[in-house]
Amino acid sequence: MTQTLQDFNVAILVMDGFEEVELTDPRDALRAQGARTVIVSARHGDVQGMRHHDKGERVQVDLTFAQARAEADRFDAVLLPGGVVNADEIRLHPDARELVRALHEAGKPVAVICHGAWLLISAGLVKDRKMTSWPSLADDLRNAGAQWVDEEVVVDGRWISSRKPDDIPAFNRELLRVFALARP
Repeated sequence: MTQTLQDFNVAILVMDGFEEVELTDPRDALRAQGARTVIVSARHGDVQGMRHHDKGERVQVDLTFAQARAEADRFDAVLLPGGVVNADEIRLHPDARELVRALHEAGKPVAVICHGAWLLISAGLVKDRKMTSWPSLADDLRNAGAQWVDEEVVVDGRWISSRKPDDIPAFNRELLRVFALARP
């Protein structure tokens, strides 16, 4: 198998309460193509995943938001899994907002699924973007200036967005394609 993302570094930003499959499936697809994935959160240790309303696996944190922000140029892309609790908490962290802003401004791809778009809204990045998300975020995205559509996956330039776990196959397909095109 050709590893199209060999040496491609992806920051995956999460807090406790992330939707497990929205982290693990894209992470595994990225790793299968040779990408390096780095789990970034507010603190060292591990973060608790969820399988809808039930606790899922815990994932070890590699870097804090502050550490990753200081090394933002080391990353080639960012992945934002959803999960209501995760997404509601992560957007309150200035270093998380600054990190996604820095990566976006550097022209790096942004992949977001489900409720993960809340961080992009709080970072002031969604204006004039065509996006999808979990349907309950439609008003939030529209109010922040995005064009929200109800589709399984949307690609807008180097941004990839998706609605929910059922859409992960389409999300992963486009994520891998866009990330490969963005290789430095």
